[in-house]
Amino acid sequence: MLNSYKELKVWQKSIELVLEIYNLTKLFSKEETYGLTSQMRRSAVSIPSNIAEGYSRKHRQEYSQFIRVAFSSAAELETQMIIAGKLELVSEKDFNKVETLLDEVLRMLHGLNKSLLAKP
Repeated sequence: MLNSYKELKVWQKSIELVLEIYNLTKLFSKEETYGLTSQMRRSAVSIPSNIAEGYSRKHRQEYSQFIRVAFSSAAELETQMIIAGKLELVSEKDFNKVETLLDEVLRMLHGLNKSLLAKP
């Protein structure tokens, strides 16, 4: 039994993802400050935030709902990364690094939600 959401591997990985997104978007041009930079940072921060909020809920169904919201934010971030890549705002190396981490977080969120829904 976990004592805190901070012990969840998916929460830890999503915090790592937030840091990567902040570092990546620092390199974007100033004209993107209120565009992709802001959107990508909000999407990234939403992932661990919803994991934490869901963990604090008393009912499994509520927890599951917050995990689905975190998954949706991750999918939103994935789309924004694709756009940033197509606009050549990120290098292929940085794109691949974030994409790999994001894919891992998405798989972990899917697995967590599946286990929440499978329990009686």
